[in-house]
Amino acid sequence: MLVSCKDTQQDEVLAPPTGKVVLEFDHVVGNQALDLETTTYTNAAGNPFTVNTFNYYISNIKLTQADGTVWSETESYHLVKESDASSQQVTLQQVPAGKYTRLTFTIGVDSARNVAGAQAGALEPRNGMFWTWNSGYIFTKLEGRSEQAPGNKALIFHIGGFKAPNNTIRTISPALPGNAPLQVQASHDLQVHLKVDVLGMFNGPTPNDNIDFRTLYDVMGGREAVRLADNYAAGMFRIDYVK
Repeated sequence: MLVSCKDTQQDEVLAPPTGKVVLEFDHVVGNQALDLETTTYTNAAGNPFTVNTFNYYISNIKLTQADGTVWSETESYHLVKESDASSQQVTLQQVPAGKYTRLTFTIGVDSARNVAGAQAGALEPRNGMFWTWNSGYIFTKLEGRSEQAPGNKALIFHIGGFKAPNNTIRTISPALPGNAPLQVQASHDLQVHLKVDVLGMFNGPTPNDNIDFRTLYDVMGGREAVRLADNYAAGMFRIDYVK
């Protein structure tokens, strides 16, 4: 009994300190806040548009230290929705204290979970982010309207697919402001504020990558979804500040 008690005390003393990291996702369109249905925006192609729905998955979140040590969140699947303010804050628990030089996450859902059948929580099909006809998740969903779109003027962009050649899973590591490391400590909840710019879907790295709603307005996976996924992997997420 004395030995057991001593071992327990040593474990408590040696347990490394941990802290919380809070990821905050702030949705914007260029230099304007995203407002559903009420505000008209303009993309690089000159198309006016409004947004009715903006949802996306953030998954497989990792933090990496300078020596290459990686901390990974377990069961790391989060559905972020403009219509649900509480979903725009993701708290990472029990992160070992230390300095981290890279934040990495996936936009979408990994291939293993895409073929795992009906699931719970953020991956519950009733969240409206699952293609029952295609047995896979919608990674990013934007719906809205543009007067320059043909037909009924509706914009429907459902980005998903995990099989080649139309794999739209994207993993990114946004630059840290000033290349300063993320300092995780037990005494302070670290806040990482990210700007998520809707225009990053439609305004590409080059003019040839820009999306024109007069010709592209209804996407549900496939080749064109790859274009949109490449665009938002390159320009939709930016770490605004850390405190």
